[in-house]
Amino acid sequence: MAHPDGMSLTTVTASTGKASADPRRQQLAAFLRSRRERITPEQVGLPMTGRRRTPGLRREEVAQLAAVGVTWYTWLEQGREIQVSVQVLDAVARALLFDPSERAHLFTLAGAEDPTPVRECPTVTPSVRLTLDRLAPYPAALINSRYDVLAYNAQYTGIVGDLEALPPEDRNLMWLAFTPSRFRDVLVDHEDEREVMVARFRSGMGDHGGEPAWRALLCRLRQASPVFDEAWQRHDVLRPGNGLKRFLLPEAGLLRFEYTSFWMGPSQGPRMVVYTPKDEESAALLSRLPTRPPSARAATTVSPAR
Repeated sequence: MAHPDGMSLTTVTASTGKASADPRRQQLAAFLRSRRERITPEQVGLPMTGRRRTPGLRREEVAQLAAVGVTWYTWLEQGREIQVSVQVLDAVARALLFDPSERAHLFTLAGAEDPTPVRECPTVTPSVRLTLDRLAPYPAALINSRYDVLAYNAQYTGIVGDLEALPPEDRNLMWLAFTPSRFRDVLVDHEDEREVMVARFRSGMGDHGGEPAWRALLCRLRQASPVFDEAWQRHDVLRPGNGLKRFLLPEAGLLRFEYTSFWMGPSQGPRMVVYTPKDEESAALLSRLPTRPPSARAATTVSPAR
């Protein structure tokens, strides 16, 4: 079926008159509305005309900026059962000035694969990557205050698993700690550690709570994990710092680490976290730490001899 306004980039299902029963579609609708309402016409080069009953852009203006039909965009914000192409999702993301985290969230809620995901972070310079590699055999990673893992060495994947196999929006320690993951499985004191992480995340929200990427992650965590939501409701706060962690790895056994943060900028900016063995036993076990992610090793096959 053709687009209601003559566009061919989208496919409309036969049940466009009904709201979708898919909860992700309702989340997508609410997400788009919230982002539309935060953008002023001046930000996107549109003239400020007439009185506005609601803040932000009108639906007609978003449709104009994204070059899609007004009817179709209205259906999208109403959670209707429509299918949308990645080209249109890309156009909507650009029209609403999405940052990388918002863009990834948009494609996730739409059930589509982003053809041009943003994988690099400007903070991760060649010298930072070289430093991480030279810290071997100690696991090390560059992590921001939102707990996004920006870069890491091979030893770090021996703890958290194959980060490259995850969507960019899931390469986050908060997400890995509260959803099924290798990181959660091997973190011995994960219940206590998660309490600390939530308190530090809330502290960071005090500086970044107005940023869309922080709000999007908070929304995802509260919806995905009742345990996180319960901890979040306690309003505990804790500033970033150093400490101890224990990991029980199937390949190496029990390793006790001291983790130390080296700040790359302001105290709420990215930090390089280095894990050093707490005792001689842990130091001896470092050589058993896998330097390729378990999923990558499992996927490796040996070609038969010819």
